[in-house]
Amino acid sequence: MTVEKTSVLVLDCAEPVELAEFYAGLLGAETRIGTDPDFVEIVGNHGVRLAIRRDHGYAPPSWPRPEDSQQAHLRILVGREDIDEAEREAIGLGARPVDTGDSNSGPRDVRVYADPAGHSFSLAVHPLPGG
Repeated sequence: MTVEKTSVLVLDCAEPVELAEFYAGLLGAETRIGTDPDFVEIVGNHGVRLAIRRDHGYAPPSWPRPEDSQQAHLRILVGREDIDEAEREAIGLGARPVDTGDSNSGPRDVRVYADPAGHSFSLAVHPLPGG
């Protein structure tokens, strides 16, 4: 018998409430602060679940990483017709576009940003062409 499980991606930062508010606004979700003020959950539609945890020695990740280095990031899926508006929302909430070296001219199916604490995330057209 398999034990029922669920999962949540946890991001570390210096100010969990502020970063939780950023992601709640971006995802149209709500924040939930339990008994531990250093751990905030973001819960939204379609099973969105994310958590933010205070790290008193937090240092933002560097981006871009060297070519041979992998780094986890959050990919937020949006409809092709909504990606420009999603980008405006993200930037309006405090996201910073990250230069990936790709051309910014014409339509882009994946756009990369840093959240206010420096974590990378992307907005991506869903479904991707051929997917």
